[in-house]
Amino acid sequence: MSQAFRILTALVAGLVLGIVLAKWGPGAGGWLLAFTKPVGGAWLHGLQMVIVPLVVALLVIGIAASAEAARAGRIAVRALIAFVVILWVNTIMSAIVTPLLLNLFPLRADWAAALRASLSSAKSGGQVPGLGQFFDSIVPTNIIAAASSDAFLSLTVFAMVFAFAITRLPAPSRKLLIDFFQAIADAMVVIIGWVLVLAPLGVFCLAFGVGMETGAAAFGALAHYIATVSTIGILVLLSAYPIAAIGARVGVGRFARAVLPSQVVALSTSSSLASLPTMLRSSEALGAPASTSGIVLPIAVAVFRATSPGMNLAVALYVAHLTGTVIGPGQLAAGVATAAITTMGSVSLPGTISFFASVAPVSIAMGVPIEALGLLVAVETVPDLFRTVGNVTMDVAVTATIAARSGGAPQGETDRMLEETPG
Repeated sequence: MSQAFRILTALVAGLVLGIVLAKWGPGAGGWLLAFTKPVGGAWLHGLQMVIVPLVVALLVIGIAASAEAARAGRIAVRALIAFVVILWVNTIMSAIVTPLLLNLFPLRADWAAALRASLSSAKSGGQVPGLGQFFDSIVPTNIIAAASSDAFLSLTVFAMVFAFAITRLPAPSRKLLIDFFQAIADAMVVIIGWVLVLAPLGVFCLAFGVGMETGAAAFGALAHYIATVSTIGILVLLSAYPIAAIGARVGVGRFARAVLPSQVVALSTSSSLASLPTMLRSSEALGAPASTSGIVLPIAVAVFRATSPGMNLAVALYVAHLTGTVIGPGQLAAGVATAAITTMGSVSLPGTISFFASVAPVSIAMGVPIEALGLLVAVETVPDLFRTVGNVTMDVAVTATIAARSGGAPQGETDRMLEETPG
């Protein structure tokens, strides 16, 4: 039984038991709730305690890896520029589209009210910061204070500047620092792995409390969440087709046929890395020479997650909607910046760890409570499929575009290769 299936089973079991006891045994349910709430909270705290060092370390490693890749030459630089532009565009798209989706297709009022009541202790308060406060706090005056107060946007800015400073050091010093942060990241992943061994218990305890206090509303809310966040991933996936059509000068149908095998592998493995050999063949079918795809695709798999910032921001905005947290312009700007930047550091992590490492900083930067993430991680399997397929599709589209714009195969040769591609 996979870890994801165990967590999902624990979620369903906790919700069902909570609903049953709330209706037929409230006394026993209340007694059990007194034990499950502290256990669920402790499990969440175990995940939260490693987020700051993990995110900072991964961001330093990711930016250092990008700088190292840029030294590979002009094609690598073009790829990195394209990646950064796409990440920011997708994040801004999510900041606009997610609230529209929640307004057009809102969570049922009774479901929302029940869930807010169950998460009332997690509801954030205080004054909503404006844009002025956002710009005032973007550069930390005390990095230790920023870390202790979970000021993730300030931490992200410092980590980014620090990482770029490392790339300017002599090779021995640069390697020493990168190895140091790699060791920190590896240690944090080991700790999270230990905490996630208890994930079924933690999710069960959290789900039991929600089931007791909300009833069947929890199932409807989770389905609504999956549909909302997955929509952002689908939009990113679909945007790869016009990018390939315009950038690589290939027909949408031809691009669809060429990328389909990579999408199938992505669906079956939920891994961009496992899809790399098929992506190389898809790129070659689109006319990208091995000299280009052999540079762009490995970099893409290492540092580029096209769907991540948009979907991570969508998760944070959904939790804000769920808990009644008001998001002002300053908070939204902080979320956009944190999501777009930290994506470069969310590489090579297992899905469950990646969910917390990438979504929690965005939520905290926006002042959104992260307690609900313990439940949402249990259903991340479905949105994660759209994450992987969208990432793989965009990787191939960008590779074909860079090949076409870098003097790749002539259009006539590209057409001939595509016509000879099976299927």
